[in-house]
Amino acid sequence: METMFDTLLQLPLFQGLCNEDFTSILEKVKLKFSKHKPGEVLVKSGTPSDQLLFLLKGEMACETVSLDESFTFVEYIQAPFLIEPYVLVGMAPYYTSTYTTRTEANTVSITKEAVLGTLFNYDIFRLNFLNILSRRAQHLHARLWEEAPRDLEEKLINFVLCHVERRQGEKVLRTKMEDLARYMDETRLNVSRVLNELQEKNLLELHRKEIVIYDAAALADWNKKRQ
Repeated sequence: METMFDTLLQLPLFQGLCNEDFTSILEKVKLKFSKHKPGEVLVKSGTPSDQLLFLLKGEMACETVSLDESFTFVEYIQAPFLIEPYVLVGMAPYYTSTYTTRTEANTVSITKEAVLGTLFNYDIFRLNFLNILSRRAQHLHARLWEEAPRDLEEKLINFVLCHVERRQGEKVLRTKMEDLARYMDETRLNVSRVLNELQEKNLLELHRKEIVIYDAAALADWNKKRQ
């Protein structure tokens, strides 16, 4: 039977650590294990990042609100998952999203002091942390140089894909059609028409002020086929 520590070793930050190093870490660093009921807020947007928080078991909702509050993006994320390690240090060490448990869940947290003062002394951990930051920076940079969308359908698909952390799992975009049309620089009627066409292809589902995407990967695959 898989233990919590087995799950920890599957997380990117601990992958590659030998048993000796991992045992040494457990002797020096306090790991805080917690159990959560559905609906508990794990992290709130705008609060200081003073820990590394791992979702070990269960599912959570990641909710991000645009600066002008015209749209909200929600992703449902399955464990294992490390919550925003890239905000642990830097000019803005604050969480950008709110994370709420969707099911019963288990987490483990490690204080910022322990990460910087102890874990960074291990080459593998330090390299894994740098790899996470580098992958994210490279991914975001690549988005800036993507080809311009050829039509409104591609605009809408790119808008969704640019705001997802993981393509797996259910996504929900909450917004008014007028606001979405403004982002697309299109009329409300045209945006509504294209969204309904995507719904007919079973790529998304429309509700009042809400767009549900059950499989962002399928949406991306459809976009590639069109190119």
